[in-house]
Amino acid sequence: MSLVRLNIKGISYSQTQNGAYALILNEMDGDRKLPIVIGAFEAQSIAIALEKEIRPPRPLTHDLFKNFADRFDIVVKQVIIHKLVDGVFYSSLICERDKIEEIIDARTSDAIALALRFQAPIFTYKNILDKAGIYLKVNPNKDEEQDSILVDDLVIEEIEAGVQESYIDKTLEELHSLLDEAVTNEDYEKAAKLRDEISKR
Repeated sequence: MSLVRLNIKGISYSQTQNGAYALILNEMDGDRKLPIVIGAFEAQSIAIALEKEIRPPRPLTHDLFKNFADRFDIVVKQVIIHKLVDGVFYSSLICERDKIEEIIDARTSDAIALALRFQAPIFTYKNILDKAGIYLKVNPNKDEEQDSILVDDLVIEEIEAGVQESYIDKTLEELHSLLDEAVTNEDYEKAAKLRDEISKR
């Protein structure tokens, strides 16, 4: 079975599952997206890894794993999303130490959080993408059949922008103050939104 490389398109709040998020993966040589429902903690960890400017004051679980692996010369070479059963994705970490390769089972959200920290590529098999991949359109034609899998009736809108709080009435000084406060409180999702608003200005 052939592997398809994926990259991270974004994270969207789930409209149907309270406290859940949708991680959107995009095939590198195509237009299909792979939506994966993940928890708030994992979404936060992935968001931090994507936002290079945000550094938590203390290492999160995935940062701790990376520090531990670095200390013992363990490298995560790649992540493979290898199975889909009843809407649940299964993944493996392909690790290497002393030129010996090991395969470790992992939750997909954890595997991707680690892949970002190790700058490791993410792959899935073509048959999984054929089964679960969707085409996201701004105004999809209702009469047009879509090859997709329902993830608890997840509605994903404006993945590029995400769900943004309004900071229009805040000054740049106030935004920087709120950003520092969010990082101190370890509210990294809010910190990422604030950083985006500061960048826009």
